[in-house]
Amino acid sequence: MMGLVWSLLGVLSGAFLALQAPINAALGRGLGSPIAAAAASFLAGSVLLVGLSLVLSQMQGVSSSWRDLPPWMFVAGGILGAAFVTSVIVLTPKLGTAATMGFIVTGQLLAGLALDHLGAFGFLERDLTPGRIAGAALLMLGALLIRVY
Repeated sequence: MMGLVWSLLGVLSGAFLALQAPINAALGRGLGSPIAAAAASFLAGSVLLVGLSLVLSQMQGVSSSWRDLPPWMFVAGGILGAAFVTSVIVLTPKLGTAATMGFIVTGQLLAGLALDHLGAFGFLERDLTPGRIAGAALLMLGALLIRVY
């Protein structure tokens, strides 16, 4: 049952990305800069997440151990996220929302397959099977069909 809940949450998160793309692209157009739009997006998200972190850590009685993590972990995700959001803001008006999302999901899947295969970041290693490769190829084909036709 929980597998279905997590799968639906993944689909919902994907829908959020598709909705975020044209909203941020319109913001970039209005501000005259995709960088300014990405900054506004990250500022709003940061304010929300800092507030939620403070409330939830108090409710759960959890204390974060900031000193136990390597410094690069504190910036890598934010840098990658900023590059992602800025790319989406630039690409959505040029390719359309559906094609942009198709290519993004293709890139996510290819990177995910490689990371799974390597067992990166201490996660379970997953074999690169013919079925997984075929799934990635079909997704790439789908993204191309959305863009071309």
